[in-house]
Amino acid sequence: MTIEQRQILDGVVRQFAFPVHSSVEDQRRQLRAAVSAQPLPPDVKVAGGFLGRVPTAEVTIDGIDTGRVVLYFHGGVYVISDAFLAAGLASEVARRTRAKVISVDYRLAPENPYPAAVEDALAAYEGLLDSGVAPSEIAFAGESAGGGLAVATLVGARDRGMALPAATYAMSPYVDLTLAGASMETKHGADPLLNRELLEPRVADYTQGQDPALPGISPLFADLSGLPPLIIQGGSHEVLLDDAIRLAGAAAAADVAVTLEITPGVPHVFQAYAAMLDEAGTALDRAGALLSECLEDAERVAA
Repeated sequence: MTIEQRQILDGVVRQFAFPVHSSVEDQRRQLRAAVSAQPLPPDVKVAGGFLGRVPTAEVTIDGIDTGRVVLYFHGGVYVISDAFLAAGLASEVARRTRAKVISVDYRLAPENPYPAAVEDALAAYEGLLDSGVAPSEIAFAGESAGGGLAVATLVGARDRGMALPAATYAMSPYVDLTLAGASMETKHGADPLLNRELLEPRVADYTQGQDPALPGISPLFADLSGLPPLIIQGGSHEVLLDDAIRLAGAAAAADVAVTLEITPGVPHVFQAYAAMLDEAGTALDRAGALLSECLEDAERVAA
């Protein structure tokens, strides 16, 4: 990764960052405009579907049909984005794990606050299992809030006695909605996208008076014991850096196999910029290899 690439990316991200105090509708509109300007590769197909009652976007790559499924949870602080807008990054995960990705279109706040997103994620996972896909052929993945939602879904599935997937890949996971991580302040100037001022109103949208430290809202504070392997990646130039680091520490303390990778000099969910940043593609390659290894191990155990 060159210094020039980092500088260009920082400038691009700052250009598209949400203004402080912008409304939910403005942020949704700005994100749709930014994502729609980036066409998907020609070998990527996206189709609407359902898992149980939950709408989804099924992302497939031409020539890849292994039977494996990555259940994907999009980011957007539980308030913006949707399953289809996440198709670009989801397709990069699909390509590297040689799997179909099903992106979950969970309900958003403020219209549908917690626990709507977690309920939808659990219903989608249950629907996937009911469709006949073995848990050993399933992995979870998500970015930002989607990374946190993936962990919350694992905890909820475990508590319900459901079989768990082979592994989870969390990119810049947002797992502490109390915003207590030290990097919320120490990385304030370095992060070109997020800051406390932007996050606080979105936390209020999602929690609507509920305690943001509840484990289902902030899975950093959940009991993580018994979860499958976690692959966690973050960038050193993001205010959620401590979320990734503390999640890895909590998982390790709970005897969960965890891989933590922090890439220096890159922003929140840097993997989304693989077209312009060498380290983004490299991080996706590493995560894809680790996910594939976990799936292969789970399939051997299940055989």
